[in-house]
Formats: sequence, structure tokens, C-alpha cells
Amino acid sequence: MRGMLAAALLAAGTSAVAQAPLSDAVRDGAAAVRDRALEDNHAHATLTSLLTEVGPRFAGTHGDQAAVAWGLRALRAAGLENVRAESVEVPRWVRGHIAVEITAPYPQSLVAVALGGSVGTPEGGIEAPVLMVADLDELRTLPEATIAGKIVFFNKRMERREDGAGYGQTVPARSQGPSEAAARGAVGVVIRSVGTSDERVAHTGGTRYKEGVARIPAASLSNPDADTLARQLATGRQVTLSMDLGARALSPGRSANVIGELRGRGPNADEIVLLGAHLDSWDITPGAHDDGAGVAIVTEVARLLAAERRRPPGRTVRVVLFANEEFGLSGARAYAAAREDNIARHAIAIEADAGGGRVWGMRSGVAESALPAVEQIHALLAPLGIERLGNDGTGGADLIPMREAGVPTMDLRHDMRVYFDVHHTMNDTLSKIDPDELTQSVAAYAAFAYAAAYGGVDFGRHPGVSNEGD
Repeated sequence: MRGMLAAALLAAGTSAVAQAPLSDAVRDGAAAVRDRALEDNHAHATLTSLLTEVGPRFAGTHGDQAAVAWGLRALRAAGLENVRAESVEVPRWVRGHIAVEITAPYPQSLVAVALGGSVGTPEGGIEAPVLMVADLDELRTLPEATIAGKIVFFNKRMERREDGAGYGQTVPARSQGPSEAAARGAVGVVIRSVGTSDERVAHTGGTRYKEGVARIPAASLSNPDADTLARQLATGRQVTLSMDLGARALSPGRSANVIGELRGRGPNADEIVLLGAHLDSWDITPGAHDDGAGVAIVTEVARLLAAERRRPPGRTVRVVLFANEEFGLSGARAYAAAREDNIARHAIAIEADAGGGRVWGMRSGVAESALPAVEQIHALLAPLGIERLGNDGTGGADLIPMREAGVPTMDLRHDMRVYFDVHHTMNDTLSKIDPDELTQSVAAYAAFAYAAAYGGVDFGRHPGVSNEGD
């Protein structure tokens, strides 16, 4: 394996090495930690521990509290310093019971889950005719009189793609659909699951209600059940649906960002290379891919780098396990707000939040002056079968507040063809993780983290942020 990697590295990295922004010692060290990750990787064991000892960990629940305690233990065991939990206020919501049924013309019960944040129905539920649309664009073309008093059914199927692009094309119906429909007089919303599985398992996820618009109950149907509803509508007969949801909001609670560091040594020690993942999951799932795999990846990278104590990094490596990504980015916003005055200390940030599938692409979000160094970093990843993509990377969701403040980012793109079969469903379990693909992912993140922490490259500002006024 080492010989094959060395040959591939030489072939892939010749042109980049000629630019020489990274020293030979840094490149050799990054390659060594990459290779060690392939041979001695504890990520699957870490993920097994999280899912066995904690399980579902929705914001503000007992599972969330258990996850914070687990995260503190895991980062300490990985050899990190200054391990702590920074308190974060989080919203709380419970989904309660749910029953969704076609009541006419051909009565059938449907498999459904409430969308995260949905309101409940009045006692006894609601019943109304169904209006089917593909997406928000179609809804907006219809007169309000056509929508008023209806349960709107968004019926656009997600496309299976390696890059996961089908998600962005369909998820607006989940996040915006209930408010858009309510603004036009709808009394409820059901959507086809924003996922690719043909099993009778429904996909949850957050919805956002607009201020000043009525809040109506919203649920997601499994793909087979969405097919059933669509077939009945295709008969041309009026179809009516009943919805009975017990969802409700509670008062805010507390969670925490779990943070640990490998302190840098030298003149750049106060600069930070941030490795992020989110610790929470939805309430119905153990969240193996989303985002247990990410937690395992960054924890294992930290362990690998901590083993390099004979030569500490020049920059501080900071692992952040963010609170409540799923239901509002509470941890991400709190982390950035607490560091508003010194956010520029973050040299670069990366988040593992795309499952445990193999990494196939690397996309940067750095200043143009840093691109030669990025090409060298890619040369370290190329032997793992990773393509070089563009410089329009945005980082994970938890990096949004930092990216908006100019922090440069790196994206490692995972194969997501299977990910959306289980994403946000009860089927996101340990058995869906391929240990070999998880190992390859760790190797990729480890090589990047080593190069960023030991190489001293100035990654500049994120290219999507204006430099005016600097």
C-alpha cells in the first residue's frame, strides 16, 4: 500500500511540488500521517462507541446531554488539551404522535414523520382536499383561490447523485414549503421525502416559518407512500387527507459546543486550524452518517496529530463538535459570536458533515495567493482517488458564520449516492457505514489538517467575502 501511494503521489504531485509553498518536511509529514490513517484507524470504533453509548442526540434532550459528556471523554482520550464544553442555548421541540391518512377516494394509512419545528394540529386533526404541485415554483404560479383550504402535497423526487446535488434541488419544499403554502391559504403540507430510498421510511428535517404567516402542520411521506398519494390523485378524483400531529415547541434548553485543542508551538501558535463536525442528530435516528461519521473523523484526525508530539504543529489544531446544527445552527452562531473580535485567528476551517462515504473531491475556499499551496495539498490527497475541484467551496453549515466573517474553508466532498437513502431517517444506523470508506475519509482529512497546521500557509480570506474596508 505504501509503495503504491508513493508512486501515485509522485505522478500526481510533480507540477505542484515545483511551486514549493510547502516544505519537503511538511509534505513528508502529511503523507506519513495519511498513510498511518490507512493502517491504524480508530474512527469506526469511535463511531460505534457514540452510537452504542448515546444514540439519538437531538438538541435539548437527555441524549444531547449524554452526547456532550461523551464528546468530552472522546476528545480527552484522543490526547487533546484544554477540552471543555461551552454552553449554548438551544430551541426545544417534540414531535409527539402522528397519523396521516388518505380518507377518500381509497382510504389508506401513510408512513409519515413531522417536519422539524412543525406545529401540531388542533385536537382531532384536520382533513382537507389535496392539491399536488411539484415544487415552490409551481405553487407560486397558482391563484390563491386554488390553494386556499387545501393540504398542499409537494411531489418532487430527489435525484440520486454522487455530489448530493439533488438535495439542494428538492429541499426548498421542506424548508420553505409550509410557509409559502400557508401564505396562500393552505391548511397543511405534506412533502415527498427529501431522500432517495424506496423503503417505507420517511425523512425528517427542519422547516422555517416566516414571521407574520400562519403556521400550519407539515409532514414528510416516505417515497412509496408519496407514490400512493400521487397515484390516487392521477385518477382524477378528489383526494382528501387527514393529518393528526402532536408536535409542539417547548421553552429553550441548554447544550454545549465540545472543544479540544492540540496547541501549536512557535510564532503562529495563536492561529487556528479548525476541524468541525456537529454532535447532534435528529430525534428519530442514531445519526451514523449525519453526523456521527463526521464526529468520528475529526476525533480520529485529532488522535493521529496528537501522536506527533515529538514535533508539535506550528498552528493550534482545534476540534469543535458543534451543538444543534440540525435545528438552527445554535452552536455555530454561538461559537462565532464569542470570537467576533478575533475570528481572523482562524487560518482555515473544515467541517466533516457529509457522511462516512469515500472522499472523491477537494474544493477550496481560499485567497488566490494560496492556490499554489492548495495544489500541493491536493497532491497529497490524489493517491486516495480525490479530484481537485474549484475554489468556490463554502464549508459545512456550521462554518457559515465564520465564512461570512472571511475565514477561508476547505471542503472534502464525500460520495453521497447512498447517504440520502438514510439521511434524517431512522435507518441512519451503524450498519450503513462502510469501515473502509470511513478509513479513507480520515486519511484525507488527516493529510489536509497536517499540511494546514504544520505548513504555515497564509490562506487569506474566503473568496466570497469582499476585501473592501480591510
